[in-house]
Amino acid sequence: MSDRLIRATAAENSIRAVGVISTRLTEEARQRHQLSYVATAALGRAMASGLLLASNMKKEGSRVNIHVKGNGPLGTILADAGVDGTVRGYVQHPKVELPPNSRGKLDVGGAVGHQGYLYVVRDVGYGYPYSSTVELVSGEIGEDVANYLVNSEQTPSALLVGVFVGASGVTAAGGLLLQVLPKAARDDSLVSLLESRVSQLSGFTPLLREGKTLQEIMEQLLGDLGLSILPEVQMVRFNCGCSFNRVLGALKMLGEAELQDMIEKDEGAEAICQFCGEVYQANEAELAQLITDLRAEST
Repeated sequence: MSDRLIRATAAENSIRAVGVISTRLTEEARQRHQLSYVATAALGRAMASGLLLASNMKKEGSRVNIHVKGNGPLGTILADAGVDGTVRGYVQHPKVELPPNSRGKLDVGGAVGHQGYLYVVRDVGYGYPYSSTVELVSGEIGEDVANYLVNSEQTPSALLVGVFVGASGVTAAGGLLLQVLPKAARDDSLVSLLESRVSQLSGFTPLLREGKTLQEIMEQLLGDLGLSILPEVQMVRFNCGCSFNRVLGALKMLGEAELQDMIEKDEGAEAICQFCGEVYQANEAELAQLITDLRAEST
């Protein structure tokens, strides 16, 4: 099944539901960054969370940036997702691997760390981006993002994200976001009902591996609450906006002396995009042209 995102409402528009399948894009990230099993799971969860958070933004060009900084060995995890369905991300220490946790599953919490912070930046397409910081509650990412939604956006939320990765790569990844909208947020019974139903699930990826579609998963959770699945299906994908011209622009900012040093010592320059792993090479002539441009701009 192709990577996709769908939206739905339930309980007379009191509940918003968004589901995403992100298997292929998570596998692409794994290959691009040569991620370990646990690093794949951590980044995959962060990217799925980013796509789910970005899904309710309205203005073209809007993006959500999720930055996880825990005290675990993975270091920084960064995912950047857009309302257009694109996402990218990286892990600071992609080769880190840990033994399974006490439940026999990938120890994402231990790899991320149980102490630290989650930073969320929402760029709504105009004005200054909105940023918020919350402490990590588990390092499992899904619980941490749900905690952010409750404490920073005052929106009762349940978030399930998961990644199943084996010897052949990622075979299931995605997530589900359920939110009680503001007009019904004071209805404690509705909030408790959602929490109870989500807690009864074995996880998100086991449902995908059973062959269930996003629609079937939503039907299982909300079918008796007047579920209405919106007809639009949005395709999602791993995509990075880096380019050789952007690399040249970044090199230019180093200044004439640094560029000249690169020409003399390295006979060129190499830059690697953190988000996608793409390697860019600038030769001596291209660096010399940057120096010429800098001199022209200074006159």
